[in-house]
Amino acid sequence: MTAIITATELAEELTGGNPPVLLDVRWQLSLAKAAGAPPFDGAAEYAAGHIPGAAFVDLDRELASAPGAAGRHPLPDLAEFGAAMRRAGVSAGRPVVVYDGGQGWAAARAWWLLRRTGHPDVRVLDGGLPSWRGALSKEVRAPAEGDFVPEPVAEGLLDADGAAALARTGVLLDARAGERYRGEVEPVDRVGGHIPGAVSAPTTENVGPDGLFLPPAELRDRFKALGVSPDTEVGVYCGSGVSGAHEVLALAVAGIPAALYAGSWSEWSADPSRPVAVGADPQ
Repeated sequence: MTAIITATELAEELTGGNPPVLLDVRWQLSLAKAAGAPPFDGAAEYAAGHIPGAAFVDLDRELASAPGAAGRHPLPDLAEFGAAMRRAGVSAGRPVVVYDGGQGWAAARAWWLLRRTGHPDVRVLDGGLPSWRGALSKEVRAPAEGDFVPEPVAEGLLDADGAAALARTGVLLDARAGERYRGEVEPVDRVGGHIPGAVSAPTTENVGPDGLFLPPAELRDRFKALGVSPDTEVGVYCGSGVSGAHEVLALAVAGIPAALYAGSWSEWSADPSRPVAVGADPQ
């Protein structure tokens, strides 16, 4: 089962006998508060036009817990996450397709959570809403209640100690922009830099100019150049576990399993006792 779906394939499946549940997870990492501008409003974007039948999911409230010691986007409470998914119409027996505004980060976060908590069939719309060529709807209605009950995440999840160890024994990829990895700028967290031993691998380089994922062979070549081999244990982190999920998705498209450090740099950097590396050298 592939982890992504094209807009053409989605349009065909929506007219089939078992159409997927559609989740709209439009979200942006917003620095508007510091700049004095209004923050991005995903719900308003959804109300202004969405793929017909899609239900809106709020990343900050339904795909994460409140910010704190565990980072800016800690994993959500399992019961609350399950209730949110059922409200959105998610059932275990129906496929799910998730999309966002095109960046892919938020959709990947929903994909990762649903897959890791037991849903058998979840895909991300490649290219997000900009790739959709059909009509949009402004109708906002509650879908039929779903029956999905999430299971605790049993594998594919790293904590801070696990990420530190993997940076020494396998490959730990840092999905943030290179300048944040190097510590040249840090617009959000306490300090800049990276986990010692981590390799810079900006998730933006997993897609082409059209916003679509690179072909699987090209992604495999990219990750091979970063040190990933068939027998390598791979982990990913980012700022707060959102863009890192997109890198895990890119790895899945390439056929490479990877774990996610959900707390990511926002958790790591908040603890002054944890080491910080700066510059282009992983160490």
